[in-house]
Amino acid sequence: MNIGWIGIGNMGKPMAKNIQTFSTQFTVNDLNQESAIDILESGGNWASSPSECAKGKDIIFMCLPMPADVEKVCLGENGILEGIDSKTIVIDSSTNSLSMVKKLHEIFDKKGITFMDCPVSGGVIGAVKKDLCVMAGGDKKIYNKIKPALDAMGDKVMYCGPTGSGTICKLSHNLFSGLLMNITSEVLASGIKAGVDLATLLEAISKGASGKNPPLENWIKATQNDFAADEYSFFLELGAKDVKLACEMGRENKVPMDMSNILEQNLIEMLNRGWGRKNSGILRKLIAEKAGVEFEYAPGGFA
Repeated sequence: MNIGWIGIGNMGKPMAKNIQTFSTQFTVNDLNQESAIDILESGGNWASSPSECAKGKDIIFMCLPMPADVEKVCLGENGILEGIDSKTIVIDSSTNSLSMVKKLHEIFDKKGITFMDCPVSGGVIGAVKKDLCVMAGGDKKIYNKIKPALDAMGDKVMYCGPTGSGTICKLSHNLFSGLLMNITSEVLASGIKAGVDLATLLEAISKGASGKNPPLENWIKATQNDFAADEYSFFLELGAKDVKLACEMGRENKVPMDMSNILEQNLIEMLNRGWGRKNSGILRKLIAEKAGVEFEYAPGGFA
């Protein structure tokens, strides 16, 4: 394949080098030509503009920092749109905004050009080792056609759905990651300030009912969302009591408990709904109702 690549940053460069080994011809463009020296020394070609980089290619990739950068590279002066033809597939591997992805898809589609969003997750080390999840959004037939190129970039390539679906999955992942870091830091800070050292806390939590499993393991294995309790259930009222006590411990030690207090308020609302004797996993039902969605399946309680 004759492939172009725009964006040779910390993530983009190792991804580009992996794609280069797959391609028959490879051309790069970046604001800083020096960043591509090793790519050029390995037989790559330099393009002076995005327009030149896109011309005559089977695929043109982008990996850029911000939505505005993607828009400029695509639509600006000497941008991709000026040099591309209808046979070229445009792949945006940036972490872009959903609105920008939809805008660009619409503009390229009117020109008869295929645009796909294929953001990645795995970090710089993952990019170097091809240990990346590639989340593809766009036409399924085009995805099947370009999958070998995506496989050259990451070892966990998946089709997520129509254009924008890859971006939805990537943004959801990063929000999940940030919230986990926030929540984990809050919990550990509270425990340390209450008097237990970090190593002991980590070991204790990691061996507990929730801590010993990956955070989405129960979701993946769940088959129903019926939160009716039985003799094996951890009742919501007990979960609410435990969270209340944990928040009180934090307050006693002057630890900000932002996320924990939100959880406590949600639990109080559910108690007021009469859900106290339901499986504590019914917390998921409350969040879904507030969002106006339904979970087809959801795991049980927390303990």
